[in-house]
Amino acid sequence: MKTRIEHDLLGYKEVPSEAYYGIQTLRAVENFDICGVKLSAYPKYIKALAMVKWAASKANNELGLLNDELNDAITKACEEIIDGKLIEEFPVDMIQGGAGTSTNMNANEVIANRALEIMGFEKGDYDHCHPNNHVNLSQSTNDAYPTGIKIGLILKNEALVANLIELIASFRAKGEEFKDVLKMGRTQLQDAVPMTLGQEFEAWAVNLEEEILRLNENAKLFLEVNMGATAIGTGINSEPDYPEKCIKHLRDITKMDIVLAGNLIEATPDTGSYVMYSSAIKRLAIKLSKICNDLRLLSSGPRCGFNEINLPKMQPGSSIMPGKVNPVIPEVVNQIAYKVIGNDLTVTFAAEAGQLQLNVMEPVMVRAMLESMEMLENGMSTLRERCIDGITANVEHCKEMVLNSIGIVTAVNPTLGYEASSRIAKRALAENRSVYELILEEGLLTKEKLDEILAPERMIKPQKFIKA
Repeated sequence: MKTRIEHDLLGYKEVPSEAYYGIQTLRAVENFDICGVKLSAYPKYIKALAMVKWAASKANNELGLLNDELNDAITKACEEIIDGKLIEEFPVDMIQGGAGTSTNMNANEVIANRALEIMGFEKGDYDHCHPNNHVNLSQSTNDAYPTGIKIGLILKNEALVANLIELIASFRAKGEEFKDVLKMGRTQLQDAVPMTLGQEFEAWAVNLEEEILRLNENAKLFLEVNMGATAIGTGINSEPDYPEKCIKHLRDITKMDIVLAGNLIEATPDTGSYVMYSSAIKRLAIKLSKICNDLRLLSSGPRCGFNEINLPKMQPGSSIMPGKVNPVIPEVVNQIAYKVIGNDLTVTFAAEAGQLQLNVMEPVMVRAMLESMEMLENGMSTLRERCIDGITANVEHCKEMVLNSIGIVTAVNPTLGYEASSRIAKRALAENRSVYELILEEGLLTKEKLDEILAPERMIKPQKFIKA
C-alpha cells in the first residue's frame, strides 16, 4: 500500500496515499475501536458536518480571512459530501474520547484533502489548504461539532417522521377494513364491552399520530446552535461579525430556521435539547411496544388463545414443535423498544456528566440517539411491511366471543339495572350459559327488545337508553 507521511503534535505517521482522511483521523481509528460503528454508518450526520464547514468557509471568505480559491475548493468538497460522496472516508468510531475532536478533525481532513485535489495539489500538501488553519478557521470542536450533531438529528428526524406517517397509514387502512368486525374489548385482560376491530386499529393510528407533533416539536430545539462560541463560548479566535454571518449561511445551506443561542457560554455545555428529544424517541418506542404487545395477544393461539387476528406467517416458529408460527415481527419491535429505553438512559447520564464549560460526553449521546432512530426506522418499516399490511381478521370467531361473553351484560345494564344485570352475570358464569339465554329465560326482556339492545351498531357508540 502506498503511503504519505503526515505529522501532528505527537509526531509522524504513514497515512494511506488514497485516503482523504489524515493523521488525526488515523490516530482516532487506532485509539477508539469501541462500538464498531463508524461515522460513515450515518450519512446524514456526515452531511450535516459538511454543511457546518461550508457555512464557516463562506463566512470566513466574506470577512476576508479565506481567499476565493480556498473558499471555492472547500465549498466544492463540502457539496460533494452533501451529495453523498466520500462518506466512506469517515472511519472513526462513533464512541470516542475528546468531546468529538476526532469527528471534527475527520471532517476537517477529508474536506481539506479533497479541496487540495480540486486546486490541483496532492493530498497532504497542507501548505495550500490546512485542516486546522483553513477548514476549521474561526471554529473549535466545541461549536462546530454540536452544531453538526443538531443539524444531523433534524435531518434524521425528518426520515423518522416520514416512516412513522407510513406506519400510521397502514394502521388506519386496517381500521377501515375491519370497521364492521364486532369483537370484545378488554380491560385488565378481562371481558369488558363490545367494540369493532376497526376501532382498535384506528385507536392505534391516532395513538401514534400524536408522536409526529412530539418529535417535530422536540426537534425544533436543535435549531438553536452555538456557532461562534469556539472553545467555551467567549468567541476567542473568531471575529465579531463571524457568528452572524455563519448562521446566515447555515440557514441558506440547510433551509432550516437556525438561530444563534443568546448566551454562548451557557449554550456550549448545555445538552438539554438532547435530553428532550431522546425522551420523545423513547415515548414513541414505548407506544410501539405496547401496540406490539396487543398484536401478540390478539393473535395468540391459534386454538388456545384469543385468535381474533392472524399475523402474516414469516418463518417456522420452533425447532421441535411442528406447525408452530411465532409473532416474530412484533417481538423484534419490542426488543427495539427496550434498546431505545436503554439509550435514553445513556443520554440522561451523559447529559448529567457535563462539567464546567463543556460536556465531553456528546459522542455517546449522538451515538445513542442515532442508533435509536435508525432502529426505530427499520423496525417501523418491518412492522408495516411484514406484519400490519398482511393482518387478517377471524370475523366469525370475534362475533362468537361477543355473543358468548359475560361482558355484553353491560349493554343491558341501563335497561335492567345493576342488580338484575349482576344476577344474570353471576348465573351465566356459574351455569356456563349465555347472558342472552338467561335474560329471555327470566322474562326480563322480549327477544325483540333484547335484539335491539344488543345490535352491533348500538354497542360500539353512545346511544339513547331503551326502557324495559
